[in-house]
Amino acid sequence: MSDPGPSEMILLIFLMSVVTYLPRVLPVLLLSRRRLPAAVERWLSYVPVSVLAALLIPSLVAPQGTLDFTVTSNPALWVSVPVFAVAILTRNLFATVLSGMFMIAFLRFLLS
Repeated sequence: MSDPGPSEMILLIFLMSVVTYLPRVLPVLLLSRRRLPAAVERWLSYVPVSVLAALLIPSLVAPQGTLDFTVTSNPALWVSVPVFAVAILTRNLFATVLSGMFMIAFLRFLLS
């Protein structure tokens, strides 16, 4: 197979952008004027938390691909516990991020 020419590349880029854009814009267009049932809205409210947990948990408990609960090789796991408490108590993103940065820096300082 030969390399695609400039016009084929432009067509590919356009089609990829359509495939990426449509799944995002269609629900907005179709559902923007409708009221969803309360059960669906309640269910959708858990999606961001679930996605965040799905992204964070593997990197916290298995940063190298295997389970690792040691403080020396996986300090992020142990720092995440008090940072989670700060997040719940303050409900302030800035305080959570700042406390996490200070705690990980302090723990790395202690471990070095």
